[in-house]
Amino acid sequence: MAQGEWRAATRAELEDLPAVVAPRLLGARLTTVVGGETVALRITEVEAYHGRGTGPVPDPGSHARMGPTARNATMWGEPGHLYVYLSHGIHSCVNVVSGPAGVAGGCLLRAGEVIEGMDAAFRRRPAARAARDLARGPGRFGDAAGLRHPLHDGIDAITGAPCHGAEARLELLAEPLSEVASGPRVGVAGVAGTDVFPWRFWVPGDPTVSAFRWGRGAREAAESGLSSHS
Repeated sequence: MAQGEWRAATRAELEDLPAVVAPRLLGARLTTVVGGETVALRITEVEAYHGRGTGPVPDPGSHARMGPTARNATMWGEPGHLYVYLSHGIHSCVNVVSGPAGVAGGCLLRAGEVIEGMDAAFRRRPAARAARDLARGPGRFGDAAGLRHPLHDGIDAITGAPCHGAEARLELLAEPLSEVASGPRVGVAGVAGTDVFPWRFWVPGDPTVSAFRWGRGAREAAESGLSSHS
């Protein structure tokens, strides 16, 4: 896929609600330097998550749905930092914090294409069979980027300030993508994983985008009519 031109993201551009910011991140570039190795990823799939009191509709699928905790503290900080959390006790997943400071929100980086640092990414993801699989899914994305929980939780992707031996910088496309697909979030339980929350956004047809799967009880919620957007 042809790549556009990137420019440094600003905090102000990330101050909208996550559901607004998330599609703007498609095609953006996240560049990390970890242990002296640079990896750049073109973002191809994202999901928005709101915290308690964020936006007009409560989000039961968010880590911050019950309010601030030690785990989700970064989500309540200023936009442009990265919320790096541990999934299933194994995978470090990366979110771009969005929304004004004091209001929780994050955009989960679900998938991307490695466009620089292929060798480093393959070393970090030795099980990957092809380049398209290096960052296909949020755990793989975190591995390819080299960002680890808890060391790099809160790293600033606007200033690029070092954090425990790592640096991260986010650049947005100068011209946003004209075509964006959206739908329910992947693997999120209950109604939060239905089209009541069509907060998963991806680049249509991109081979790095992960496959959809229902979360626990989400299919049943959709079929029972809890999904008001069916």
